[in-house]
Amino acid sequence: MDIDPVDEALARFNALAAADAERDMLACCPAPAWAREMVAARPYPDLDALLAVADAGLRRLAWTEVAQAIAAHPRIGERPDGSTRESAWSRREQAGVAGSDAAARKAMAAANRAYEERFGHLFLVCASGRGQSELLAAAQARLANDDKTERRVVQDELRKIALLRLDRLLR
Repeated sequence: MDIDPVDEALARFNALAAADAERDMLACCPAPAWAREMVAARPYPDLDALLAVADAGLRRLAWTEVAQAIAAHPRIGERPDGSTRESAWSRREQAGVAGSDAAARKAMAAANRAYEERFGHLFLVCASGRGQSELLAAAQARLANDDKTERRVVQDELRKIALLRLDRLLR
């Protein structure tokens, strides 16, 4: 009987030393309190249970924790060159902007600057499966949000990214 690779990966995660498990969680979402909460809730009986705990914790993050996590992400269109797991995930998530022409890159850079001037932090969006024009339109549309609305949107985008990365971690 073959063991399900997800079950095997989850068993490995459940058995990791706390520091190693926390490092894995921080790769998914660089919010230390959330990472510690995820580690403390082990062992998880299945992937659905882990994702449910992760989702609930991400929804409870204070804005200071969200802001800390945002700061660890690259700007849209500025994919990192590093060899870390997080860098590889960011490159994969931003694959839709990889082949953009100079005009599109310039427009995205301008949208990033306008967003940062407006809200005081970088534009965070779950870019996975989305192209340059869609991401640019999202940045421009979100400039019209008030601060409270935008904070909710950002937290939801962070949650989407973290859950996607958790799924990748265990598959």
